[in-house]
Amino acid sequence: MKRSIGGILAAALMPAQVVLAQPVGYEEALRAAREDQPLLQAAQLRIDGTRDASDAADELPDPVLRSGIANLPITGPVAFEFDRQLPTQIAIGVEQPIPNLARRRARRGVADSDVAVAEMRLGVAQQRIDIATSTAWIDLYYAEEKLAFAHTALSDLRRLQPVANSAVASGSARPAESLAIRRELLVIEDAITRIEAERDAARAMLSSYIQTDDPTVAGDAPAADVDSGSLEQALDLNPVIRLADAATGRAEANADLARADLRPDFGVSVNYGRRDPAFGDAFSVMGSVTLPIFTDRRQKPRIRAAEAEAAATQAERDDRLRALRVQFESDLASWRSAKRQWERARDELLPLARQRVELETASFAAGNADLIDVIAAKADLALLDLEIFEREAATVEWAEMLRLTYGEQQP
Repeated sequence: MKRSIGGILAAALMPAQVVLAQPVGYEEALRAAREDQPLLQAAQLRIDGTRDASDAADELPDPVLRSGIANLPITGPVAFEFDRQLPTQIAIGVEQPIPNLARRRARRGVADSDVAVAEMRLGVAQQRIDIATSTAWIDLYYAEEKLAFAHTALSDLRRLQPVANSAVASGSARPAESLAIRRELLVIEDAITRIEAERDAARAMLSSYIQTDDPTVAGDAPAADVDSGSLEQALDLNPVIRLADAATGRAEANADLARADLRPDFGVSVNYGRRDPAFGDAFSVMGSVTLPIFTDRRQKPRIRAAEAEAAATQAERDDRLRALRVQFESDLASWRSAKRQWERARDELLPLARQRVELETASFAAGNADLIDVIAAKADLALLDLEIFEREAATVEWAEMLRLTYGEQQP
């Protein structure tokens, strides 16, 4: 049920608030909540860091500089003499390890999967902030709507109080009826106090996300209906599931890296040896290759462990999807329940309450009812209207929570 309480009345009742308030629409609030959030900034920094690291993931290792004395005799007549024996030399060289291609590709795969995990974590963080901002905005929207309506209802009831006092003074009404009228007014005033607290809490919560002092809502509330079929089809694209997919991809990349240990790595070294001029300097080039032997005791246990971890993350992903489907059905049932309660109050209870006011008013005009009966009927109608606002707010919140939680979200 969409209601538009006059802005002029709200301005007359709360002039200071309107002066200070900063109107914010629903979509504008969601966009603003993503602009200056430390949590999102931290997630983005992690993405940037993992991307920088991935750029060097498949690069060759740093070369190794080697130097020293080679073939120096330490016994015999030429012991510790550099220039008396042919092989003796002061050598310097560079060695370059060359991991096998499978290992380099696997390292790149691990780095890319780290980037994917960081991006999906950003998506989960964005989803949480969207839901919190949405709830705060909707709470503030309906608090302002209820508050404006309650002030209007209170003003209407107060206009009847002098009539009741006159009836007591003339003897046409009992003195106790004036107390009953005051009680009905206090009930509405108590509701206003409660709604003001709800408004202030929602405003404070919204301010913490959109960095706006004293915000107020602008525009209409989100729709109360949802397309459950589309939401159910998008469950596989939920940020939580996409994060689980990214974690599975990282575990599989780690398994590929472990399997790369079965392939030999290579290396090449270049050395220059300074010898006695009588013998001449020396230059050498050497190659190396690792020998993956005894793989049953070395490489294969690590491979099995990595493959088991990959299978475990896949199982966890399947479990999360199953739990998400259950939670979706539960949340969908809650939305349907809230919507039915709201529609029942709006379409069935509200007409009855309005009809009661009309009948009590007609009976009072005919002298068949007391004024307190009219006031009580009007007060009950006002309280029912406030309850309908609350039921509508609950329905809209559930609908928007469903859309933000289970709809397709892009990080």
